[in-house]
Parts: sequence; structure tokens; C-alpha cells
Amino acid sequence: MTAHHPQTRAVHPPVIVPEGSRPLGVPIYQGHLFSFDASDALAAAFQGPDEAFFYARMANPTVRALEQSLTELEGGSGTLATGSGMGAINAVLMGLLRSGDHVIAQAALYGGTHALLQDLAARWGVEVTFVSGDDPAEVRDALRDTTKILYLETVANPTTHVTDLPAFTEAVRGTGVLTVVDNTFAPLLCRPIEHGADIVVHSTTKYLGGHGDTIGGAAVFADSSVHRRVWEHAVELGSTPDPFASWLTVRGLATMPLRVARQSESALDIARRLDGHPSVTRVHYPGLEDHPQHEIARRLLPDGAGGVLAFELNGGRDAGRTFSEAVELVSLGPSLGDIATLVMHPASTSHRQLDAASLAAAGIGEGTVRLSVGLEHPDDLWADIEQALRKAS
Repeated sequence: MTAHHPQTRAVHPPVIVPEGSRPLGVPIYQGHLFSFDASDALAAAFQGPDEAFFYARMANPTVRALEQSLTELEGGSGTLATGSGMGAINAVLMGLLRSGDHVIAQAALYGGTHALLQDLAARWGVEVTFVSGDDPAEVRDALRDTTKILYLETVANPTTHVTDLPAFTEAVRGTGVLTVVDNTFAPLLCRPIEHGADIVVHSTTKYLGGHGDTIGGAAVFADSSVHRRVWEHAVELGSTPDPFASWLTVRGLATMPLRVARQSESALDIARRLDGHPSVTRVHYPGLEDHPQHEIARRLLPDGAGGVLAFELNGGRDAGRTFSEAVELVSLGPSLGDIATLVMHPASTSHRQLDAASLAAAGIGEGTVRLSVGLEHPDDLWADIEQALRKAS
């Protein structure tokens, strides 16, 4: 470049490709363009999600490192990373459904997923049948020729209902219906593809990133052809994740086994202390012996029931709001799976779109409080929870 003018040299700095060594960690490829020596090579790069990098909306080396990591963690054939958890859910549903198709979904779903299904029903004419998630026969009875997707959550938000994934995936086996499982609450603890799921979605914002400093989503596919179909739509949708956010998520994966184990242990401790407290009418946590799906959880989640629990307060909606605002060490916040403990009142926040009847159908009470347990000492957490319970009584 020494033969060129300074202005030209400024535009073309050297690009260093390591030789003789390799980076120990995943590098951040922040640039969005890659160049080629031949037109045919560039044309070939447009053909699919695993081709050469050329434009970051289609693929990026840092993003691909995250995708390959999640493919291996979930035991899939390919992964699509997205800019948020809802980006992953939108990419999957909008990429696989068309007007007149039918979806079967469990009633206890994340509020954003519930809202998306309602929107698809209103704007696209997609028909949705909600089932309790307790009996696979409900799914078999709801099946139609137009049914395309069965949508489940490993552990439901916020009720902690645990779905018997092997039984439910068996109910649609051989019908051509694809089973989508949101596994955000149970990374590492459960691998839905091993239980018959076709697609696993995550909000990587939660446990996978784990530190409250990034946002992202992912869909992991058992079948590479389904991965290709959804990838093509996602490219058009523009749900591309940022490379730096992807790098933060890759960093979070390294400590996720330690975090999830500790959070599961502490959540069980807090759940047991809440159980029987005079201000609490019911505790929802799969690790408790009286949880309706405790035996299913023991099979699907043998290494721990996760870090999220919910409980019902005597005073209903007012008590739920008071408790959420009275905590001091615990933070009132909308996410979960963080290193810090977070609390939320779903009826007035994440599930605000649902009326009283829909809340009841989803198993959410007016006084339901969701607690995502972090890495603090459980004694310190309990002291804060106990003082907030007194104020909410």
C-alpha cells in the first residue's frame, strides 16, 4: 500500500490472519463484509447458512461459533442465532406457518409467545388450539389435517408446569407435525431433541448469557432441511444477532454449568422455606415433592429443577405488587436466569395481555409472583424475601 496516497492507506488497514497459532477464545468479528477473489465464490456463498461468510445478516464467524456451540449442547443438526428470544420464536413460527395452518399449543406459555400466536391468528388466519399440557390425548384429539406445529415449554413461564415431552412428542409422531419446545428455563438440565422435539428455542438473554449484559435468541433444529427453511425466512426477516452480543453469550456458556447447578440448589432451598409460610398459599417449583409434575421433572430434569419458582400470595394482585416493590436485595426486573435474583409480578407485567379468564386458564393467579434465583447466598435472599412478605401481608 506504500504506493498509494495516505487517504487510500487509511481506508485499507492490514487484516491480520493468525499464522502459527490460534486464538484460545472466540474472536469478535465485528465487520459485516467479507471479500472474494472470484465472482463464482461469492455467488456460492449466497446458497445457505453454512457457506462462506460474505455479509453479516446471513452469517458471521462469531455468530457461527455460538450456533455451533448450541448445536452441540442440544444435540441438533444446526442452529439459527437471532437478536432476541422473540426473534427466534418469530423466525420459527413465521418461517413454517402460512394462512390457514393450525397450531396446537399448551395454555401456560410465555406472554410474548401467547401474544404472537394471537397476532398470527388475527392477521394470517392461523388457527390455534390451546391444551392444558397435562394429557397427550388432548393433542391427539386436537390434531387436524392442517396442523403444522405443536408448541410446548419444558418448564412453563411462570407456573413451572413441566411437560412430559416424550409423551407429547409421541402423540404427533408420524403425522408430519413439528414439535417446537422452548427450553429457556432448562438449558443443560433437559435436551428436548433427545425426547423427540424437532426444534428447540432459547432466549439466550437468560441462562446462556447469564450475566444481564446481552440479549439474544436461538433455535436449534433436529433436521437440517427445516433449519434451512427457517434460515431463509430469518434472513428476510432481519433477525440477525450482533457479533458482540453473540460473543458475550459464548463467554456465558463457559460458566453456565456452574451457575445453573447453584441456582437450582438455591431455588429448591427458597421454595422449601416459602412452602408453608402463612402469607403464601402455594409454591410452584418442580423440585418440591407436592408439585403436580414432580415425577415428570425427576425424569426430565434429573440434575436439578432450575432456578425459577413462583408462589401465590394471600392478598392477590395488591399483595403481589407490594411484595415485588418491597424487596431490597432482590431486584424488580423482567428477565430471569441472571447472576442476580429477580422478581416479577406476571399479571401486571409479562402477562398483562391476558384477561382474568386467560390468566386462570394459564394457571396464573392475580397474586402470583415469579422469582428467578441468582447466585447470592440463600440466607441473604431469604432475609429479604421474609421482610417483603411481612409488608405484603
